[in-house]
Amino acid sequence: MQSPIRFFNNLKLRSKLLILYLLCVFIPIVVTNVTFYSVTTNNIKNQKMDDVDLVLEQITNEFLNVVDQAMGISAGFYSNTRLYEFLDTDYENSIQYIEAFEDFISHYNVYSPLYYSIQDISYYTNNPTVIYAGGIRTLEEAFEEGWYDGSAPGSHPVFVKPDPQEEGDLFSVIRSLDYFRAYSANEKFIRIDINPLSLRQIFNNVTFPGNVYLLNNEGEIEFSNDYSINWRSETVSFNSISLNEDTILLDEKVLPQSYIEGWRMVGVISESDILEELHQSVQFILFFALLNFTIPTIIIILISRSLHVRLARILKYMKKMKEQDFETIDSQEAKDEIGELTIEFNKMTRTIRTLINEVYVANIDKKDLELKEKQAQLSALQSQINPHFLFNALETIRMRSLIKGEKETAKIIQNMAKIFRNSLTWGKEWVTVKEELTLILCFLEIQKYRFGDKLEYSIDIDENVYDSLIPNMAFLPFVENASIHGIESVKDTGLIQIKIKKVNDEVVFTVQDDGSGFEKDKLDKMLDSLKNEESMGESIGIKNVYYRLKLYYKTDFGFSIKSTPGKGTTVEIRLKSEREYIN
Repeated sequence: MQSPIRFFNNLKLRSKLLILYLLCVFIPIVVTNVTFYSVTTNNIKNQKMDDVDLVLEQITNEFLNVVDQAMGISAGFYSNTRLYEFLDTDYENSIQYIEAFEDFISHYNVYSPLYYSIQDISYYTNNPTVIYAGGIRTLEEAFEEGWYDGSAPGSHPVFVKPDPQEEGDLFSVIRSLDYFRAYSANEKFIRIDINPLSLRQIFNNVTFPGNVYLLNNEGEIEFSNDYSINWRSETVSFNSISLNEDTILLDEKVLPQSYIEGWRMVGVISESDILEELHQSVQFILFFALLNFTIPTIIIILISRSLHVRLARILKYMKKMKEQDFETIDSQEAKDEIGELTIEFNKMTRTIRTLINEVYVANIDKKDLELKEKQAQLSALQSQINPHFLFNALETIRMRSLIKGEKETAKIIQNMAKIFRNSLTWGKEWVTVKEELTLILCFLEIQKYRFGDKLEYSIDIDENVYDSLIPNMAFLPFVENASIHGIESVKDTGLIQIKIKKVNDEVVFTVQDDGSGFEKDKLDKMLDSLKNEESMGESIGIKNVYYRLKLYYKTDFGFSIKSTPGKGTTVEIRLKSEREYIN
């Protein structure tokens, strides 16, 4: 497994700076801002929920205060002897009643203006001697209003809606006046109406961002600031209300008083309303997040560019040195490590340029001499083949002419003349495959004339290889070796097979004989002598060609010899067909 240090060492500088940016700038800023937003959201939400819960509790307390005021007033009337005396007296005439009314009732009606939450106070009695006016009403009116069924409301106050069949939001406290029941023959009770405006003000608290519902012990809405629901004229269950997905239901406030036992105060708010303040500050948060991104990013980019551009420029000039272009870097010298590296690089470049001018240029003459020596050696190698080959050819003609006189000698001499003529034109270093093949055919005809039926040959050549250029007499010496050293030493008929093909961009020459072949030691020795560039000695023809190919193609050519004793030898030469090697 690759170690972390080696992994980072193999990364380019730009990648390292990118990783540094991601790990030390981008990810920390993202995590910080996301965490800050999440924590802020939770804190604001919790704080808002606490504030809203306090507001709901305030609404509940204010509502209870209004109801308690009505309850307190009813308690004051319940034990007041003067009120009982006024409602139970049998009046002889209207004047007597009016005087009593002025004396007592006008005194108690002061509760309405003293308490804003009290809208009206009504007294109900079945005393036939009273005048039903000025807040004094008959029991029949209570029947007609619908909230009275003929039974006494009870000694304890009752909190009810007096007109449940009509649309409205009026609540009343009703209580029987039976404290002095033993001394009274008339039925009577009091009704205290709570001012609906005061309830609306309580429930429409501007600091509460949602809706408030007053539920009875059956879970039905009795009062609310949500006027989208027709709770005034219809019985609406709170559970039947359709709430949004982001709706938050606050803790229900159970009203503890006995007269409204089981009633609850419920608050409903939207989470978006709770987080409205946070949403308003999102732009502010995004601005600072963008600022946190932008400034470090610009700084990282500037530093990255300062490092990467200058290092890339040094690398560019170092690659130029590989092409022997010793150019100095034209830039302002910086004082950091890269600046020092640039200065040292320029010093090194100037030193190398000076050394080249003093040493390399001074040795040009020496290299020219060595080149001339190589050319002289090439000329010598080329000249070595002439007497060797001509000797064999002339010896063939001489021996054949001594044995029998034939006119075929004329043709052989003609072929010999072609070969001899070619040997006199060594200035032509490159020939076409077709020209080389002509010499090979001339030689094979001479050898055929010499060996007769003992020699057979076949030539297989691609037509598209005829015009390819190769070094002069690059193939002929190997055909000569196949004939002289391969076929001549065997008793039976020998076969020489020549193939010249075009494979991709190479001319592939193959000559194969079924002659005596080479021993492995002898073949290895000859190949080693080729690699070590030994003097000509033996195998002059092979060395001649190999050294010339090496001079022309350097190492960009293929040369192989395979031989099996008693079975023959195969030589393969691969030469590039491009003309880039031709000077």
